[in-house]
Amino acid sequence: MTKYEAIIIGGGPAGLAAGLYTSRAGLKSLLVERGIFGGQIVNATLVENYPGFPEGISGSELGSLMHQQTVKYGLEVITAEVTGITPGQPYGVSTTDGNFEAVPIIIAAGSEYRKLGVIGEKRLSGHGVSYCATCDGFLFRDREVAVVGGGDAAITDALELSRHARKVHVIHRRDQLRAGQVLQQRAFAQPKLEFIWNTTVEEVIGEELVKGLRLTNVKTKQHSILEVTGVFVAVGLMPNSHRFFNIVDLDDAGYIITDETTATSAPGIFAAGDIRRNSARQIATAVGDGVTAAMSAFKYLQERS
Repeated sequence: MTKYEAIIIGGGPAGLAAGLYTSRAGLKSLLVERGIFGGQIVNATLVENYPGFPEGISGSELGSLMHQQTVKYGLEVITAEVTGITPGQPYGVSTTDGNFEAVPIIIAAGSEYRKLGVIGEKRLSGHGVSYCATCDGFLFRDREVAVVGGGDAAITDALELSRHARKVHVIHRRDQLRAGQVLQQRAFAQPKLEFIWNTTVEEVIGEELVKGLRLTNVKTKQHSILEVTGVFVAVGLMPNSHRFFNIVDLDDAGYIITDETTATSAPGIFAAGDIRRNSARQIATAVGDGVTAAMSAFKYLQERS
């Protein structure tokens, strides 16, 4: 079992920021990421609210730059999935690419797309059901598609899809959007967007490919069929915390409970970014969380020595 002075779980903005700070502090650090370094931000066509980029920057480029910077200062990174943490001093971290141990541990495993949980969604995932407009939008050029949701992610997806699709139906269970005002203004000014209010999706229709959606108006209870060839689900995120429930305390929604220093209920384990309770779920706050976690981890090591 390979020993490290710090292990970071997750390679999004929070994890990369944590790895940058632990490495620069001289700690032998390992970052474990199961997917793409940069996390969810790589799906963003344009990031306009991260300080330092007045003209904006693509999410994939920002994630790549963060990754390059951490490696420059000596952070070791592997692509593997963490399967669990075992108690102890040091803690054991099991992954699909071997077992490691360290104190402290920084959990920055982020979140994943929340599913609708309706008939046809899972079966047609990748066959017209998507959770990433940036990734799949070009496949629906000159077609009619739907976006489910009313927050920033949903409206950003709808605007991205308007670059490709003939028409984009935005289906929202409420009668007004939750997205920020700038995004709302852009959305309402885009003629390709059509809003379907007070409505939920009951079923994704289709055998091998999406053919439509079965909808229900939550106020009138009236049912209808919307013919589309694609549906993009943007109804929020779920924390990737299920592997850690036996080692740290979670709230009712599955987010890791921390104090203001990002410390969890387990001594020497810290949590940063979207996986932490009360996170603002923004790139800037994730980076701040990662820095705080790294500094807290370094202080924890100093106090133990």
